[in-house]
Amino acid sequence: MKLSISALLDYSLAGPTDVLLQLEAALLPEQIVHRAHITLPPFEHFARLPGHDQIGDRIWLHVTDRLTVRYEAVVEPRRYLAPIEGLPAMPPHLLPGETVDYLLPSRYCPSDTFLQFTLDMFGTLAGGERVAAMRDWVSGHMRYVPGSSNSLTTAADSFDSGEGVCRDYAHLMISLCRASAIPARFVSVYGLGVEPQDFHAVAEVFLDGAWHLVDATGMTRPEAMAKIGVGPDAAGVAFLTSYEPITLQAQSVEVREVP
Repeated sequence: MKLSISALLDYSLAGPTDVLLQLEAALLPEQIVHRAHITLPPFEHFARLPGHDQIGDRIWLHVTDRLTVRYEAVVEPRRYLAPIEGLPAMPPHLLPGETVDYLLPSRYCPSDTFLQFTLDMFGTLAGGERVAAMRDWVSGHMRYVPGSSNSLTTAADSFDSGEGVCRDYAHLMISLCRASAIPARFVSVYGLGVEPQDFHAVAEVFLDGAWHLVDATGMTRPEAMAKIGVGPDAAGVAFLTSYEPITLQAQSVEVREVP
């Protein structure tokens, strides 16, 4: 399957602004980027930096007028797929060092507050069977309500309200996994089938010695996602971070399957 991706960001600025972008599909063995082009506004400074875990690129811009960015790509996911239910978890003391940070609480994923809940609800299950049960629980507990959360909403807030958008589903899923001693990280993706079309967020869990994508919203599938970047939570992989006030004028994302 090949995905045709198109994204537009258009923001007005109050003055000279430093902006950090991460919206290009990552160059990875698990996905082939057949074609990609990004159009940036006039800038006084430009730099590329590696994303978290060396996955994807971040772009620093210093701009003084309007921030208009267009990105187009054709990406072919070719990742290993396996039914999550049958995958074993690794004992924490045997986990690779690079996964350990993803066992720890983070800004939006206070996993330590979910220890008793996960024990009570999922304590009889292990590994991928437990992850699948938690995914199904999050899917049933949450209602997808645009505008119901904001940049301060944590997984604990979403647990209490039962409402949110994709990032809230991902934060709650990650928190439950970490509370179960299963490494989990936040992944920004372009996903086929996401409605309304937008940048999408899912969880990625470490089972059987590898990372596996899990979408608790149920809107898209691992074989239909183009990965952009990863992080402990949404704060580490935002598609746009500005260090001065900016005003949204237009934003759109379109993901289609290439015939």
